[in-house]
Amino acid sequence: MSDPVSWLLIEKGWLVVGSDDKELGKVHEVIGDSNKDIFNGLAVTPGMLRAARYVPAERVRGITEGRVELDFDAKVFERLDEHGKMPPSAEIRADTTNLPR
Repeated sequence: MSDPVSWLLIEKGWLVVGSDDKELGKVHEVIGDSNKDIFNGLAVTPGMLRAARYVPAERVRGITEGRVELDFDAKVFERLDEHGKMPPSAEIRADTTNLPR
């Protein structure tokens, strides 16, 4: 087994596996700010002609050279949002007058 590595080393094409050690896809994009060392998550492509899924950083269980392990299986992976779709809680509104006090 390889030693753990930093999220900063993850590259496009690395293998992504689930908690059952089965392949879920390949890294399509790493999302984060390397200047501030903030890892937000990954876009994972499950296969040809299928949309990438967004995996939040807190669901990454381990990173080793060429491989990212997640803390869930394929059933959960299929329910993830497609990468690029903003979750409703992250919606930015120009109208800030209705913010709770």
